[in-house]
Amino acid sequence: MPPSPMPPSPELLSCKRHLFDLPDEIAYLNCAYMSPLTRAAIEAGTNAVKAKAQPWHTSAKDFFTESEITRGLFAELVGADREGIAIVPSASYGISTAAANLPLSAGDEILVLAEQFPSNIYPWVRKAKATGATIHTVKRTSWKDAWTPAILDAITQKTRIIALPHCHWTDGSWIDLKQVSQKAKSIGAALVLDLAQSAGALPINMSEIEPDFAVAPTYKWLMGPYALGFLYVAPRRRDGCALEENWLNRKDSADFAGLVDYEDEYQPGARRFDMGERANFQLMPMAKSALESLLDWGVENIAATLRAKTDDIARRAIHLGLETGARDNRAPHFLGLRFPDGPPANLLDHLNAHNVFVSQRGTSIRVTPNVYNNDADIDRLFAALKTCR
Repeated sequence: MPPSPMPPSPELLSCKRHLFDLPDEIAYLNCAYMSPLTRAAIEAGTNAVKAKAQPWHTSAKDFFTESEITRGLFAELVGADREGIAIVPSASYGISTAAANLPLSAGDEILVLAEQFPSNIYPWVRKAKATGATIHTVKRTSWKDAWTPAILDAITQKTRIIALPHCHWTDGSWIDLKQVSQKAKSIGAALVLDLAQSAGALPINMSEIEPDFAVAPTYKWLMGPYALGFLYVAPRRRDGCALEENWLNRKDSADFAGLVDYEDEYQPGARRFDMGERANFQLMPMAKSALESLLDWGVENIAATLRAKTDDIARRAIHLGLETGARDNRAPHFLGLRFPDGPPANLLDHLNAHNVFVSQRGTSIRVTPNVYNNDADIDRLFAALKTCR
C-alpha cells in the first residue's frame, strides 16, 4: 500500500499558538474532538452577534453575499467548483442528503467500515430497511492492518454505495480514496465521504477523487463554528431532491418583493441542497475567517507540519511502551496510541488533571495536534502519561 499522500515540497509552518486563545499551561491535543477558534474567527463572530442588535443594517443582499464567498472558499480548499458546494448544518444532514438521492434496490449492498462514526451509519441503516438492501461492514484482522486492501476486497458487483471516511475517527488509520474511487467506478457504485476528520488537515481534491457526495462539518479541522458544514455534490447528482424546501435556494430569491410568485426552479448547482436559513449571519463569518486562515497556511503545509508532530509523538510513545499503527497506514494529522494491556482506569481524568486534553475512542488514545501546539504541549503529554501507568 502506498504511503498517505503528501505534496512534493511542503513548508513546515511555525507555531500559530499566538493566533489562538490557548493558555501556556494547557496542552490541547484534541482537534479531532473540536478545534479552538482563532482570535480572528472569534472577533468575526462577536461582530456578527453584535450586528443582530441592529437588524435594520441587514439588507436583502446580505442573505447571499457572505455565504457565497464562504462557499467558494471551501470549494477552493477541497479542489471543487463553487457550483458543487451546498451549505449544511452537520455531517448527518449531508449523509442523509446523499442517502435520499442514491438509488438502491433489494439485494444491493452498502459498504461501511467497522466502528465507523454513527452519522455515516444511521442514514444507511434506514436506507437499507426501506429498500431491502443490506449493510456490508468491512473489518480488519488486526487494528494494525491497513484499511484500503480490506475495502477493495470487500467491493463486489452487489456493492451499490460505498460510504467511508478519509481516515478512521478512532485512530486516524488512513484510506486511499483514489484506489477506492477507481474500484467504485469500475462497478458503477456510488462513493459517499465523511470528511469530518480530514478536511482542513489532509489534502483532498474532489476533481481527482470524484465522489458522488462528500460532507465536512466546520467545527473540527476546518476550525470553524459548531452547527455548520459543507456538502460537495458531483455534477451528476446536482438535479436531485433536497431534504427541505426553502425560499433561499429557489431562483430569483434575492427579489424579496417577488417571493409571493412561487418558483419551481432552483438556484444553480448544488444550492438546491442548501439548508434553510443558510445565510446563518452569526456562524458564517466565523467559518469564512477560519477558511481564509487555512487557505493562507495551506493544507499541504498543515499536513506536513502535523506529520512531523505525530511522528515525534509516535516515537516517544513507542519508547514509553505504547503501541502505534504503522506510519504508512495513518493520516499525517492523527495518531492512535494503545496500551498493550488496555488503557488505565480513569485515564482521561488523570490527563485532564495535568492540563492535557486528548480523547479515548475504544481502546485507543486519540492524540490530534494542530498548528497551535508546541513542543511544551508534547512534553506535558508524556510527563502525564508516565505517571498514569
